[in-house]
Amino acid sequence: MIAAVRVRGRTGVKKGIQDTMSMLKLTRINHLILLHEDPSYKGMLVKAKDYITWGEIDVETISQIITKRGKLSGNEKVTEEYIKENTEYASIEELAKAVSSGEANVEDVGIKPVFRLHPPRKGYEATKTSFKEGGSLGNREDINELVLKMV
Repeated sequence: MIAAVRVRGRTGVKKGIQDTMSMLKLTRINHLILLHEDPSYKGMLVKAKDYITWGEIDVETISQIITKRGKLSGNEKVTEEYIKENTEYASIEELAKAVSSGEANVEDVGIKPVFRLHPPRKGYEATKTSFKEGGSLGNREDINELVLKMV
């Protein structure tokens, strides 16, 4: 499972890149989306690499995102009771495992696909340079540390 986070804003973005980010549902800063590993998604991520960061995400982080930042329609919070009553999963942790393995999708159980996060504590490293150069953009192997700062 891949998590993608928008780091930079809307100013000065080329039309093709803006369209790609809207297809990924990353329309605003600090929005997160969960994606399955797919060549078409990889291509979209690479195209928007100057405005987003992405990487592998683990089950515990997915569970925390769903618990703290998951929203249902009507902006209701996701609760354990909702998961038990309306899905085949007994808890949020089980749902997170199913999402991580690709068996389920957050949209299928009624959770909005975009998670609105806080800015990271202590801020981003640099919003105009890649992760490999010490910044925040592009592919990072493990995105869990950044996401936990933002939840």
